[in-house]
Amino acid sequence: MLQFLATFAFGASIAFGLPVPDGTWPTSQGNVSFAEVYVVKSGEVFDGGMKTYDRTNITCLGQTESNRSSTAVFEVQPGATLRNVIIGTNQMEGVHCEMSDCTIENVWWEDVCEDALSIKGGNASSVSRVLGGGARYADDKVIQHNGFGTVVADGFYAQDFGKLYRSCGNCKTNPRQRFLNVSNTFVDLEIIQTDRALRLGGPNVSIVMMNENYGDQAVLRNLYVKPSTYNYTECTFDVAEQRAEPRQPRTS
Repeated sequence: MLQFLATFAFGASIAFGLPVPDGTWPTSQGNVSFAEVYVVKSGEVFDGGMKTYDRTNITCLGQTESNRSSTAVFEVQPGATLRNVIIGTNQMEGVHCEMSDCTIENVWWEDVCEDALSIKGGNASSVSRVLGGGARYADDKVIQHNGFGTVVADGFYAQDFGKLYRSCGNCKTNPRQRFLNVSNTFVDLEIIQTDRALRLGGPNVSIVMMNENYGDQAVLRNLYVKPSTYNYTECTFDVAEQRAEPRQPRTS
């Protein structure tokens, strides 16, 4: 039913926000490598001119967690904007918003490593925005939300991933309620790598994964899903446990 409703709303999406992507990947305009994480400071706008950015001294180690912005390509401070960037393969953590309230605009991750975007810190009124852009080949998470507040994703494209969005289930700062608003987004699950589909011993592909016992809330509008031959869920509700892997009681 979700797929039918999303397809029906596809043509009207421009009136309500960004257009739904068509699955076209951008062409890189060059390559830039940083020796250390580049910090986009509060109030600044970094426009990358659609070049590919990575690190000279970082190699992706799959799902090995560094959980540090020092292994990211960009750190975006509150009130800052990262725009028109392609994130390359030589990195671990992609982009970090260490204190929430960032804007990520037309940013593309060509091959996600541990996570594409990690959002941390902030407060209950924080809003972090992901406008346009896309990500592909994520063994697990595209957007990892560890912080407070709300994540808004509009006009995003995601292909072949484990989870488009994950509300942290075992963060030290839990319990905390998180909010998600996804609109005008194209999710391409036609081809999923077998290890992603069967990770942790069973079907593990979810578009959204929330923590039911923390009162998380997600709103999905104009979501277009290109389905997979593997089972997947639009929304999975976990029972989160502090400092422990969460359990998955039900899906929707």
